[in-house]
Amino acid sequence: RRLRAAASGPHADLRASARLAVRQQGEWLRWKYRRRAERRPPLVLLLDISGSMSQYSRAVLYFCHALMQSRERLSVFLFGTRLTNITRWLRERDPDEAVGAITGQVRDWAGGTRIGAALATFNRQWARRTLSGRATVLLVTDGLDHEDIDLLDAEMARLRRFAHRIVWLNPLLRYAGFVPQARGVQAILPHVDALRSAHNLDSLFALESLLAARETLARPVFPAAPGPADIKNMKDTKETPQPWK
Repeated sequence: RRLRAAASGPHADLRASARLAVRQQGEWLRWKYRRRAERRPPLVLLLDISGSMSQYSRAVLYFCHALMQSRERLSVFLFGTRLTNITRWLRERDPDEAVGAITGQVRDWAGGTRIGAALATFNRQWARRTLSGRATVLLVTDGLDHEDIDLLDAEMARLRRFAHRIVWLNPLLRYAGFVPQARGVQAILPHVDALRSAHNLDSLFALESLLAARETLARPVFPAAPGPADIKNMKDTKETPQPWK
């Protein structure tokens, strides 16, 4: 619905054209136009900094710093055992100084994991302020949370109602045989629109096309994990079951 001044476009700007004619002694020599103003939708990044994610968190922070230089509506939150808003720290021009300040100020860096509690804090304190206007949520975590899975499921459902779409970046997808067996992973998976890897720079660069896409994303589908009956059948046939990575 917003329009901006343009050299050409589908909407003639009568007021601007009249002002230009007044400056040219009443001669209506040129038209002014307006066209629709396009703004990138908001992007919110929730980054897990627990011990199991420590080797990936710092690289994702540098990626967030690069995004901050090119996007006007970006909010970044860290969570381990608590939620921390680091958006203003990432506005520092030098990426090393920004990341150094963040790692020095955040108390729960490389600590425990309480994904459900962190999402509850975000949903109640920040969701309405940051998730307006078709916002996309990037959830960067391995999903290895063993505390209060029911809370995690409920808060993911609440986040689903706030966000336009949720993209889960999981470094465990670097394994070809990844199967969502952990209870935390199973609680998160039904509420996300896409599941992508986040274990190297190439996987992060591939997010550019994903963020630019406007069509509905296909929900992730995985093969079922082997159950007790499957393992028993393997033993009966004297086959050794392969461990799931």
